[in-house]
Amino acid sequence: MNLITVENISKSYVDKKLFENITFGVQEGERIGLIGVNGTGKSTFLKIIAGIVDPDSGKRMVNGQTYIEYLPQNPEFQSGSTVLEQVFNSKNPLLKLVYQYEMTLKELKYNPEDKNLQESLSKLSQEMDGKKAWDLESNAKGVLIKLGISDFDMPVENLSGGQRKRIALARALIRPSDLLILDEPTNHIDNETVEWLEEYLAKWKGALLLITHDRYFLNRVVNKTIELDEGNLYSYDGNYEEFLQKKAERQESNLALERKHASMFRKELAWIKRGAKARSTKQKARIDRFEELKEQSFKTSEDKVDIALGSSRLGKKVLELKDVNKIYDAKNIIKDFNYIFQPGDRIGIVGKNGSGKSTLLNIIANKISIDNGEIEIGQTVKMSYYDQESEEMDNSMKVIDYIKEVSEFIKVEDGSKISASQMLERFLFPPNTQWAPIGKLSGGEKRRLYLLRKLVGEPNVLLLDEPTNDLDIQTLTILEDYLDSFSGTVITVSHDRYFLDRTAEKLLAFEGNGQIREYIGNYSDYIKNRKINLNLENKDKGNKRKKEPAKSNNLTTKKLTKLSYKDQREYDEIENIIEELECKLEHIAKKIEECANDFVLLQEYLEEQKKTEEQLEYKMARWMELLDLMEQIEKNKEEK
Repeated sequence: MNLITVENISKSYVDKKLFENITFGVQEGERIGLIGVNGTGKSTFLKIIAGIVDPDSGKRMVNGQTYIEYLPQNPEFQSGSTVLEQVFNSKNPLLKLVYQYEMTLKELKYNPEDKNLQESLSKLSQEMDGKKAWDLESNAKGVLIKLGISDFDMPVENLSGGQRKRIALARALIRPSDLLILDEPTNHIDNETVEWLEEYLAKWKGALLLITHDRYFLNRVVNKTIELDEGNLYSYDGNYEEFLQKKAERQESNLALERKHASMFRKELAWIKRGAKARSTKQKARIDRFEELKEQSFKTSEDKVDIALGSSRLGKKVLELKDVNKIYDAKNIIKDFNYIFQPGDRIGIVGKNGSGKSTLLNIIANKISIDNGEIEIGQTVKMSYYDQESEEMDNSMKVIDYIKEVSEFIKVEDGSKISASQMLERFLFPPNTQWAPIGKLSGGEKRRLYLLRKLVGEPNVLLLDEPTNDLDIQTLTILEDYLDSFSGTVITVSHDRYFLDRTAEKLLAFEGNGQIREYIGNYSDYIKNRKINLNLENKDKGNKRKKEPAKSNNLTTKKLTKLSYKDQREYDEIENIIEELECKLEHIAKKIEECANDFVLLQEYLEEQKKTEEQLEYKMARWMELLDLMEQIEKNKEEK
């Protein structure tokens, strides 16, 4: 069933045409990813589909039974409302009922003796029972907790921009809809939460239309990809990988058509030059065809950001942190951290939201001070910090002046210099845009401009805080290529798993209580290594629990010939115990799916799941230990 259709829509802003005469529809069950270079009008296109913005021309037609839910990039909130009130404040009758219940409950907290409020709450409770609205309330709280929001009564004014985005995401996810429209849903959420969101949307029964720069997310969530490119909309069946393949095929086809067109044009041009006269209808038609061929064009390649920028020489000493500590609100964010950053390092920083990742970058950039410890920076270090907020951007300043503030002539990769205007063109800012105020740019264009400013100063140490937020996929791909050839040191905080896999060779992981651990490899390697380390930690814990570990397990001081009675009995039983724990985890996983809307029961099962996983990890580590002992015993027997 068709949910919504737009027909021949066009949209322009001032002198910039975003798209023209686009026809597009969303069918029931479709899961569509929208991609395109920043500034092409992706967010505007979503707003037209959602009914937030009107097109300049064309029609928008919605099936009368279709309900649309929309998550904007920058959500707005009702002043004075709490987290839960903001989530439930809706025109939807069921959500409206829950909202009235929450508001009445809030008033009753301040006026517990008010009989009218007590009576109203009782009636609303009965209505909630009758309409089974409790499931909706518990589901909302479960989603909020998964998104890292646990204080439901906190006023939204007290929340950070990232927290507000997550509340808006929760609101969009729990509201019943036939079409869910999401603009950059993975911004401001950590890696684990992105993985949870993937699983949540995999079970989503309605249609889905979204913009995201997260290529893993696109691969796993969408079954159709559409691309906005120079005012045209191209559609491809499949996820991001399939889109890349089919787009390459389309461009190859266009190239073949262009060659055929060029051949025809040369023949017709030769005929015209021979002095053809429009004496007959046939000759007139051929001249008209020549004019048509002359006007026809083919798009066989796309404009790309060119990040062929130079950098300054970096010496052997880069950066060393010694016993660094940082405390916020009596909480150790960074504890006794020691690390030496080397020339050419490619380091990714990961961890949950609020764990201290950006704090570490701010310490390195000397934006905030440490409580104690020491930081040594090499004499040749020329640091550039690409932060999340772009705080230094003045919306009234002209685009070209923003770059000229750093340098009027910019060194490129081959050592030569070009003007700021030429460099801006390489970053897809044409002359007419260069003289416009920064405030006229889209959010993504501002981030691209900010990135350029950070790179033109010839840095040799790059600090990147969430560089993938609001940058389009094409720019990210070219940035990744640039980092491959960048001779300096790169330190990146990111939740983008694809970007980390592509650019990081080591990871610093915030693991709670101020502890930061180093992992060698990219993000995928980190996930594997973390599981191995957890098993080793549990194995160490198991050793400590033993009363006489030296007597039973010391392989170097005493040659074992057989297991102790206790160890032999444990060895005989442990495989069955592991199998039972694995079956138990499968059973818990099913229960979690069944009670997804029962918040209280869900929490109980999640706790049980966590404890069972810990038991299984310990038993697996213990089993490996016993196997090592058995191997040693066999070896000792052979030596005899």
